Amino acid sequence: MKIITHEQFSASALAQEVDQERIRKIDETVLKIIDEVRKNGDKALYDYAETFDGVKLEQLTVSEAEWLEAEKLVSASFIEAIKKAKENIASFHERQLENSWLTFKDDGIMLGQKVTPMDRVGIYVPGGKAAYPSTVLMNAIPAKIANVPEIFIATPPQKDGKINPHVLVAAKIAGVDTIYKMGGAQAIAAFAYGTETVKKVDKIVGPGNDYVARAKKWVYGDVAIDMIAGPSEILVIADETARADFVASDLLSQAEHDEAAKAICITTSRTMAENIAEEVTKQLAQLERKEIAAQSIANYGQVIVCPDLDTAFEIANQIAPEHLQLMIKDASDYIGHIKHAGAIFVGNYSPEVLGDYIAGPNHTLPTSGTARFASPLGVYDFMKRSSIIRYSESALLKEAAYIETIALMEGLEAHAKAIRIRRK
Repeated sequence: MKIITHEQFSASALAQEVDQERIRKIDETVLKIIDEVRKNGDKALYDYAETFDGVKLEQLTVSEAEWLEAEKLVSASFIEAIKKAKENIASFHERQLENSWLTFKDDGIMLGQKVTPMDRVGIYVPGGKAAYPSTVLMNAIPAKIANVPEIFIATPPQKDGKINPHVLVAAKIAGVDTIYKMGGAQAIAAFAYGTETVKKVDKIVGPGNDYVARAKKWVYGDVAIDMIAGPSEILVIADETARADFVASDLLSQAEHDEAAKAICITTSRTMAENIAEEVTKQLAQLERKEIAAQSIANYGQVIVCPDLDTAFEIANQIAPEHLQLMIKDASDYIGHIKHAGAIFVGNYSPEVLGDYIAGPNHTLPTSGTARFASPLGVYDFMKRSSIIRYSESALLKEAAYIETIALMEGLEAHAKAIRIRRK
Protein backbone atom coordinates (compact mmCIF):
# COMPACT_ATOMS: atom_id res chain seq x y z
CA MET A 1 0.00 0.00 0.00
CA LYS A 2 1.48 3.33 -1.04
CA ILE A 3 2.54 5.76 1.73
CA ILE A 4 2.71 9.40 0.64
CA THR A 5 2.94 12.79 2.30
CA HIS A 6 0.15 15.35 2.28
CA GLU A 7 2.23 17.45 -0.14
CA GLN A 8 2.29 14.56 -2.58
CA PHE A 9 -1.44 14.06 -2.34
CA SER A 10 -3.59 15.21 -5.20
CA ALA A 11 -7.34 14.67 -5.17
CA SER A 12 -7.21 14.36 -8.94
CA ALA A 13 -4.89 11.37 -8.60
CA LEU A 14 -7.70 9.45 -6.93
CA ALA A 15 -10.15 10.20 -9.68
CA GLN A 16 -10.61 7.18 -11.89
CA GLU A 17 -9.48 8.01 -15.40
CA VAL A 18 -12.50 7.95 -17.67
CA ASP A 19 -11.95 5.78 -20.71
CA GLN A 20 -14.14 7.68 -23.13
CA GLU A 21 -13.90 5.02 -25.81
CA ARG A 22 -15.03 2.35 -23.34
CA ILE A 23 -17.94 4.55 -22.20
CA ARG A 24 -18.89 5.17 -25.83
CA LYS A 25 -19.04 1.42 -26.47
CA ILE A 26 -21.06 0.80 -23.30
CA ASP A 27 -23.50 3.54 -24.32
CA GLU A 28 -23.82 2.02 -27.78
CA THR A 29 -24.84 -1.30 -26.25
CA VAL A 30 -27.06 0.29 -23.61
CA LEU A 31 -28.99 2.45 -26.08
CA LYS A 32 -29.56 -0.56 -28.32
CA ILE A 33 -30.88 -2.55 -25.35
CA ILE A 34 -33.18 0.28 -24.28
CA ASP A 35 -34.54 0.57 -27.81
CA GLU A 36 -35.12 -3.20 -28.04
CA VAL A 37 -37.01 -3.29 -24.75
CA ARG A 38 -39.16 -0.32 -25.77
CA LYS A 39 -40.01 -1.96 -29.09
CA ASN A 40 -40.31 -5.62 -28.13
CA GLY A 41 -41.19 -5.60 -24.42
CA ASP A 42 -41.25 -9.00 -22.75
CA LYS A 43 -39.71 -10.75 -25.77
CA ALA A 44 -36.60 -8.59 -25.43
CA LEU A 45 -36.35 -9.43 -21.72
CA TYR A 46 -36.59 -13.16 -22.38
CA ASP A 47 -34.00 -12.91 -25.16
CA TYR A 48 -31.57 -10.92 -23.02
CA ALA A 49 -31.96 -13.37 -20.12
CA GLU A 50 -30.83 -16.11 -22.49
CA THR A 51 -28.00 -14.01 -23.93
CA PHE A 52 -26.58 -12.43 -20.77
CA ASP A 53 -27.71 -14.72 -17.94
CA GLY A 54 -27.55 -18.01 -19.81
CA VAL A 55 -31.07 -19.05 -18.87
CA LYS A 56 -34.27 -19.66 -20.81
CA LEU A 57 -36.99 -18.27 -18.54
CA GLU A 58 -40.55 -19.52 -18.44
CA GLN A 59 -41.82 -16.39 -16.70
CA LEU A 60 -40.41 -13.03 -15.67
CA THR A 61 -41.89 -12.85 -12.18
CA VAL A 62 -41.01 -14.86 -9.09
CA SER A 63 -43.84 -17.27 -8.34
CA GLU A 64 -45.46 -17.85 -4.95
CA ALA A 65 -43.93 -21.33 -4.91
CA GLU A 66 -40.45 -19.82 -5.34
CA TRP A 67 -41.06 -17.42 -2.44
CA LEU A 68 -42.08 -20.34 -0.21
CA GLU A 69 -39.17 -22.51 -1.34
CA ALA A 70 -36.68 -19.74 -0.54
CA GLU A 71 -37.76 -19.65 3.10
CA LYS A 72 -36.77 -23.31 3.44
CA LEU A 73 -33.35 -22.75 1.88
CA VAL A 74 -31.99 -20.10 4.26
CA SER A 75 -30.88 -20.53 7.85
CA ALA A 76 -32.79 -19.41 10.92
CA SER A 77 -29.80 -17.28 11.91
CA PHE A 78 -29.98 -15.44 8.57
CA ILE A 79 -33.68 -14.70 9.05
CA GLU A 80 -32.99 -13.48 12.59
CA ALA A 81 -30.20 -11.19 11.34
CA ILE A 82 -32.38 -9.78 8.55
CA LYS A 83 -35.23 -9.10 10.95
CA LYS A 84 -32.86 -7.30 13.33
CA ALA A 85 -31.46 -5.25 10.46
CA LYS A 86 -34.99 -4.37 9.33
CA GLU A 87 -35.88 -3.21 12.84
CA ASN A 88 -32.86 -0.89 13.04
CA ILE A 89 -33.23 0.42 9.49
CA ALA A 90 -36.93 1.14 9.99
CA SER A 91 -36.34 2.85 13.35
CA PHE A 92 -33.79 5.22 11.80
CA HIS A 93 -35.72 5.98 8.62
CA GLU A 94 -39.04 6.61 10.36
CA ARG A 95 -37.50 9.84 11.67
CA GLN A 96 -37.17 11.06 8.05
CA LEU A 97 -40.88 10.87 7.32
CA GLU A 98 -42.26 14.25 6.24
CA ASN A 99 -45.80 15.47 6.78
CA SER A 100 -48.01 17.82 4.80
CA TRP A 101 -48.55 21.22 6.42
CA LEU A 102 -50.73 24.31 6.06
CA THR A 103 -50.34 27.84 7.34
CA PHE A 104 -53.18 30.38 7.54
CA LYS A 105 -52.81 34.15 7.20
CA ASP A 106 -55.17 37.07 7.41
CA ASP A 107 -57.84 37.67 4.79
CA GLY A 108 -58.40 34.02 3.83
CA ILE A 109 -54.85 33.20 2.69
CA MET A 110 -53.87 29.56 3.04
CA LEU A 111 -50.41 28.31 2.04
CA GLY A 112 -48.89 24.90 2.49
CA GLN A 113 -47.14 21.85 1.22
CA LYS A 114 -48.70 18.49 0.37
CA VAL A 115 -46.36 15.52 0.73
CA THR A 116 -47.32 12.50 -1.38
CA PRO A 117 -45.55 9.16 -1.88
CA MET A 118 -44.66 8.03 -5.37
CA ASP A 119 -47.03 5.44 -6.83
CA ARG A 120 -44.50 2.87 -7.95
CA VAL A 121 -40.78 2.28 -7.34
CA GLY A 122 -38.32 -0.12 -8.99
CA ILE A 123 -35.28 -1.34 -7.04
CA TYR A 124 -32.30 -2.81 -8.86
CA VAL A 125 -30.46 -5.49 -6.85
CA PRO A 126 -27.21 -6.71 -8.44
CA GLY A 127 -26.43 -10.38 -8.96
CA GLY A 128 -23.35 -11.99 -10.42
CA LYS A 129 -20.34 -11.73 -8.09
CA ALA A 130 -22.42 -11.91 -4.90
CA ALA A 131 -25.96 -11.79 -3.47
CA TYR A 132 -27.00 -8.57 -1.74
CA PRO A 133 -29.97 -8.98 0.63
CA SER A 134 -28.74 -5.87 2.48
CA THR A 135 -29.37 -3.83 -0.69
CA VAL A 136 -32.95 -5.09 -0.67
CA LEU A 137 -33.48 -3.81 2.89
CA MET A 138 -31.75 -0.47 2.42
CA ASN A 139 -33.83 0.39 -0.66
CA ALA A 140 -37.19 -1.21 0.10
CA ILE A 141 -37.64 -0.21 3.75
CA PRO A 142 -37.46 3.59 3.16
CA ALA A 143 -39.91 3.20 0.26
CA LYS A 144 -42.25 1.22 2.51
CA ILE A 145 -42.05 3.87 5.25
CA ALA A 146 -42.84 6.51 2.63
CA ASN A 147 -46.04 4.53 1.91
CA VAL A 148 -45.20 3.79 -1.71
CA PRO A 149 -48.12 1.53 -2.79
CA GLU A 150 -46.13 -0.70 -5.16
CA ILE A 151 -42.49 -1.71 -4.64
CA PHE A 152 -40.77 -3.90 -7.24
CA ILE A 153 -37.33 -5.49 -7.50
CA ALA A 154 -35.34 -6.40 -10.60
CA THR A 155 -32.45 -8.81 -10.14
CA PRO A 156 -30.67 -11.17 -12.55
CA PRO A 157 -31.71 -14.85 -12.42
CA GLN A 158 -29.28 -17.64 -11.58
CA LYS A 159 -28.42 -20.32 -14.14
CA ASP A 160 -31.35 -22.41 -12.87
CA GLY A 161 -33.76 -19.55 -13.60
CA LYS A 162 -34.32 -18.81 -9.91
CA ILE A 163 -33.42 -15.87 -7.69
CA ASN A 164 -30.97 -16.23 -4.81
CA PRO A 165 -33.10 -17.36 -1.83
CA HIS A 166 -31.46 -14.89 0.57
CA VAL A 167 -32.53 -12.02 -1.69
CA LEU A 168 -36.07 -13.44 -1.87
CA VAL A 169 -36.37 -13.83 1.91
CA ALA A 170 -35.05 -10.30 2.51
CA ALA A 171 -37.55 -8.97 -0.04
CA LYS A 172 -40.43 -10.77 1.66
CA ILE A 173 -39.42 -9.42 5.08
CA ALA A 174 -39.01 -5.89 3.68
CA GLY A 175 -42.48 -5.92 2.09
CA VAL A 176 -41.58 -6.00 -1.61
CA ASP A 177 -44.59 -6.69 -3.83
CA THR A 178 -43.08 -8.25 -6.97
CA ILE A 179 -39.67 -9.48 -8.08
CA TYR A 180 -38.79 -9.54 -11.77
CA LYS A 181 -36.13 -11.90 -13.11
CA MET A 182 -34.22 -9.38 -15.16
CA GLY A 183 -30.85 -7.69 -14.88
CA GLY A 184 -28.62 -5.19 -16.59
CA ALA A 185 -29.63 -2.30 -18.80
CA GLN A 186 -32.70 -4.24 -19.95
CA ALA A 187 -34.11 -4.18 -16.41
CA ILE A 188 -33.64 -0.42 -16.19
CA ALA A 189 -35.35 0.04 -19.57
CA ALA A 190 -38.27 -2.18 -18.52
CA PHE A 191 -38.76 -0.20 -15.31
CA ALA A 192 -38.50 3.11 -17.19
CA TYR A 193 -40.92 2.31 -20.03
CA GLY A 194 -42.86 -0.79 -18.98
CA THR A 195 -43.56 -4.04 -20.86
CA GLU A 196 -46.49 -6.45 -21.03
CA THR A 197 -45.43 -7.88 -17.66
CA VAL A 198 -43.28 -5.18 -16.04
CA LYS A 199 -45.06 -2.10 -14.77
CA LYS A 200 -43.56 1.33 -15.53
CA VAL A 201 -42.26 2.92 -12.33
CA ASP A 202 -41.84 6.51 -11.16
CA LYS A 203 -38.34 6.05 -9.79
CA ILE A 204 -35.48 3.57 -10.13
CA VAL A 205 -33.05 3.10 -7.24
CA GLY A 206 -30.25 0.71 -6.40
CA PRO A 207 -26.64 0.02 -7.44
CA GLY A 208 -25.35 -1.86 -10.47
CA ASN A 209 -22.49 -2.29 -12.90
CA ASP A 210 -21.44 0.20 -15.57
CA TYR A 211 -24.22 -0.90 -17.93
CA VAL A 212 -26.84 -0.38 -15.24
CA ALA A 213 -25.36 3.00 -14.31
CA ARG A 214 -25.28 4.21 -17.91
CA ALA A 215 -28.81 2.94 -18.51
CA LYS A 216 -30.02 4.92 -15.49
CA LYS A 217 -28.31 7.98 -16.91
CA TRP A 218 -30.01 7.55 -20.30
CA VAL A 219 -33.55 6.97 -18.97
CA TYR A 220 -33.34 9.82 -16.45
CA GLY A 221 -35.96 12.41 -17.31
CA ASP A 222 -38.47 9.79 -18.42
CA VAL A 223 -38.20 8.37 -14.92
CA ALA A 224 -36.51 9.55 -11.72
CA ILE A 225 -33.34 7.86 -10.42
CA ASP A 226 -31.55 7.95 -7.08
CA MET A 227 -27.97 8.53 -8.25
CA ILE A 228 -25.32 7.21 -10.61
CA ALA A 229 -23.08 5.37 -8.20
CA GLY A 230 -19.40 4.72 -8.82
CA PRO A 231 -17.03 2.25 -7.16
CA SER A 232 -17.07 1.98 -3.36
CA GLU A 233 -14.83 4.26 -1.27
CA ILE A 234 -13.56 4.38 2.28
CA LEU A 235 -11.42 7.02 3.94
CA VAL A 236 -10.10 6.50 7.47
CA ILE A 237 -8.62 9.35 9.52
CA ALA A 238 -6.38 7.76 12.14
CA ASP A 239 -4.05 9.11 14.81
CA GLU A 240 -1.60 7.31 17.08
CA THR A 241 -4.49 6.00 19.25
CA ALA A 242 -5.94 3.91 16.41
CA ARG A 243 -5.23 0.21 16.00
CA ALA A 244 -3.45 -0.55 12.76
CA ASP A 245 -5.14 -3.96 12.42
CA PHE A 246 -8.58 -2.33 12.77
CA VAL A 247 -7.76 0.29 10.13
CA ALA A 248 -6.38 -2.31 7.72
CA SER A 249 -9.41 -4.57 8.05
CA ASP A 250 -11.75 -1.63 7.39
CA LEU A 251 -9.80 -0.57 4.31
CA LEU A 252 -9.92 -4.12 2.95
CA SER A 253 -13.65 -4.41 3.64
CA GLN A 254 -14.20 -1.95 0.81
CA ALA A 255 -11.29 -3.01 -1.38
CA GLU A 256 -12.84 -6.49 -1.75
CA HIS A 257 -15.93 -4.99 -3.43
CA ASP A 258 -14.34 -4.07 -6.72
CA GLU A 259 -10.96 -3.65 -8.42
CA ALA A 260 -11.83 0.05 -8.80
CA ALA A 261 -12.74 0.57 -5.12
CA LYS A 262 -10.74 3.22 -3.27
CA ALA A 263 -9.29 2.54 0.19
CA ILE A 264 -7.50 5.53 1.73
CA CYS A 265 -6.16 6.35 5.18
CA ILE A 266 -4.99 9.73 6.40
CA THR A 267 -2.84 9.64 9.53
CA THR A 268 -0.83 12.05 11.63
CA SER A 269 1.75 9.36 12.45
CA ARG A 270 4.38 7.97 10.08
CA THR A 271 4.78 4.95 12.33
CA MET A 272 1.03 4.31 12.16
CA ALA A 273 1.17 4.60 8.36
CA GLU A 274 3.87 1.94 8.16
CA ASN A 275 1.99 -0.34 10.57
CA ILE A 276 -1.23 0.02 8.56
CA ALA A 277 0.55 -0.78 5.27
CA GLU A 278 2.12 -3.86 6.87
CA GLU A 279 -1.26 -5.00 8.26
CA VAL A 280 -2.95 -4.56 4.88
CA THR A 281 -0.36 -6.83 3.26
CA LYS A 282 -0.72 -9.43 6.00
CA GLN A 283 -4.54 -9.46 6.05
CA LEU A 284 -4.84 -9.31 2.27
CA ALA A 285 -3.18 -12.72 1.94
CA GLN A 286 -5.93 -14.26 4.09
CA LEU A 287 -8.92 -13.03 2.05
CA GLU A 288 -11.02 -15.20 -0.23
CA ARG A 289 -11.45 -12.25 -2.59
CA LYS A 290 -7.78 -11.29 -2.36
CA GLU A 291 -7.31 -10.90 -6.13
CA ILE A 292 -10.01 -8.21 -6.29
CA ALA A 293 -8.84 -6.51 -3.08
CA ALA A 294 -5.18 -6.62 -4.13
CA GLN A 295 -5.96 -4.92 -7.44
CA SER A 296 -7.97 -2.23 -5.63
CA ILE A 297 -5.14 -1.58 -3.17
CA ALA A 298 -2.56 -1.51 -5.97
CA ASN A 299 -4.60 0.95 -8.02
CA TYR A 300 -6.10 3.24 -5.42
CA GLY A 301 -4.82 2.30 -1.95
CA GLN A 302 -3.03 5.13 -0.16
CA VAL A 303 -1.88 6.09 3.31
CA ILE A 304 -1.41 9.85 3.47
CA VAL A 305 0.79 11.23 6.26
CA CYS A 306 -0.23 14.68 7.53
CA PRO A 307 1.38 17.00 10.07
CA ASP A 308 -1.89 17.56 11.98
CA LEU A 309 -5.61 16.83 12.04
CA ASP A 310 -6.55 20.15 10.44
CA THR A 311 -4.67 19.10 7.31
CA ALA A 312 -6.28 15.66 7.49
CA PHE A 313 -9.77 17.18 7.56
CA GLU A 314 -8.92 19.53 4.69
CA ILE A 315 -7.92 16.57 2.50
CA ALA A 316 -10.92 14.52 3.62
CA ASN A 317 -13.29 17.31 2.58
CA GLN A 318 -11.51 17.54 -0.78
CA ILE A 319 -12.09 13.83 -1.37
CA ALA A 320 -15.71 13.92 -0.10
CA PRO A 321 -15.76 10.15 0.40
CA GLU A 322 -18.66 7.73 0.43
CA HIS A 323 -17.61 6.37 3.84
CA LEU A 324 -15.46 8.27 6.35
CA GLN A 325 -14.19 6.75 9.59
CA LEU A 326 -12.82 8.84 12.46
CA MET A 327 -10.39 6.61 14.36
CA ILE A 328 -8.86 9.32 16.52
CA LYS A 329 -8.86 10.35 20.17
CA ASP A 330 -12.14 12.04 21.23
CA ALA A 331 -13.52 11.33 17.74
CA SER A 332 -17.01 12.68 18.50
CA ASP A 333 -15.54 16.14 19.10
CA TYR A 334 -14.42 16.30 15.46
CA ILE A 335 -17.66 15.45 13.65
CA GLY A 336 -18.18 19.15 12.93
CA HIS A 337 -14.92 19.26 10.97
CA ILE A 338 -16.40 16.98 8.30
CA LYS A 339 -18.29 18.91 5.63
CA HIS A 340 -18.48 16.33 2.85
CA ALA A 341 -19.06 12.61 3.40
CA GLY A 342 -21.82 10.14 2.64
CA ALA A 343 -21.63 8.58 6.11
CA ILE A 344 -19.41 9.31 9.11
CA PHE A 345 -18.36 6.47 11.43
CA VAL A 346 -17.15 7.67 14.79
CA GLY A 347 -14.59 5.80 16.89
CA ASN A 348 -12.67 2.53 16.75
CA TYR A 349 -15.76 0.41 17.30
CA SER A 350 -17.91 1.91 14.54
CA PRO A 351 -16.52 0.17 11.44
CA GLU A 352 -17.98 0.88 8.02
CA VAL A 353 -19.46 -2.62 7.79
CA LEU A 354 -21.68 -1.74 10.76
CA GLY A 355 -23.39 0.76 8.46
CA ASP A 356 -23.53 -1.73 5.60
CA TYR A 357 -25.80 -4.08 7.49
CA ILE A 358 -27.19 -3.33 10.90
CA ALA A 359 -26.81 0.19 12.35
CA GLY A 360 -29.84 1.68 10.56
CA PRO A 361 -28.68 4.62 8.40
CA ASN A 362 -28.78 3.90 4.69
CA HIS A 363 -25.81 2.33 2.94
CA THR A 364 -26.78 3.71 -0.48
CA LEU A 365 -24.42 6.69 -0.46
CA PRO A 366 -22.96 9.27 -2.85
CA THR A 367 -19.63 8.29 -4.41
CA SER A 368 -16.91 9.85 -6.59
CA GLY A 369 -16.87 13.14 -4.67
CA THR A 370 -20.62 13.72 -5.09
CA ALA A 371 -21.01 13.90 -1.30
CA ARG A 372 -20.22 17.58 -1.90
CA PHE A 373 -23.82 17.99 -3.07
CA ALA A 374 -25.62 14.66 -2.65
CA SER A 375 -27.06 12.73 0.30
CA PRO A 376 -27.71 9.12 1.34
CA LEU A 377 -30.86 7.42 0.07
CA GLY A 378 -33.78 8.07 2.42
CA VAL A 379 -37.53 8.17 2.86
CA TYR A 380 -37.52 11.63 1.26
CA ASP A 381 -36.34 10.06 -2.02
CA PHE A 382 -39.68 8.27 -2.38
CA MET A 383 -41.88 11.30 -1.71
CA LYS A 384 -42.75 14.39 -3.68
CA ARG A 385 -44.04 17.77 -2.58
CA SER A 386 -46.81 19.95 -4.01
CA SER A 387 -47.31 23.57 -3.01
CA ILE A 388 -50.79 24.67 -1.91
CA ILE A 389 -51.95 28.25 -2.52
CA ARG A 390 -55.38 29.69 -1.72
CA TYR A 391 -56.23 33.43 -1.78
CA SER A 392 -59.55 35.10 -1.21
CA GLU A 393 -60.75 37.82 -3.59
CA SER A 394 -59.80 40.63 -1.22
CA ALA A 395 -56.35 39.12 -0.54
CA LEU A 396 -55.64 38.85 -4.26
CA LEU A 397 -56.74 42.42 -4.97
CA LYS A 398 -54.39 43.76 -2.29
CA GLU A 399 -51.41 42.31 -4.14
CA ALA A 400 -52.71 42.63 -7.71
CA ALA A 401 -50.66 45.72 -8.57
CA TYR A 402 -47.42 44.03 -7.53
CA ILE A 403 -48.19 41.01 -9.71
CA GLU A 404 -49.03 43.17 -12.73
CA THR A 405 -45.86 45.23 -12.33
CA ILE A 406 -43.59 42.18 -12.35
CA ALA A 407 -45.52 40.49 -15.19
CA LEU A 408 -45.33 43.54 -17.45
CA MET A 409 -41.63 44.03 -16.69
CA GLU A 410 -41.08 40.45 -17.91
CA GLY A 411 -43.11 41.16 -21.04
CA LEU A 412 -45.83 38.67 -20.18
CA GLU A 413 -49.01 40.62 -20.91
CA ALA A 414 -51.36 37.65 -20.56
CA HIS A 415 -50.04 37.14 -17.02
CA ALA A 416 -50.98 40.72 -16.19
CA LYS A 417 -54.39 40.35 -17.85
CA ALA A 418 -55.12 37.29 -15.70
CA ILE A 419 -55.03 39.69 -12.74
CA ARG A 420 -56.78 42.64 -14.44
CA ILE A 421 -59.78 40.52 -15.36
CA ARG A 422 -60.28 39.80 -11.68
CA ARG A 423 -60.07 43.52 -10.72
CA LYS A 424 -63.07 44.53 -12.83
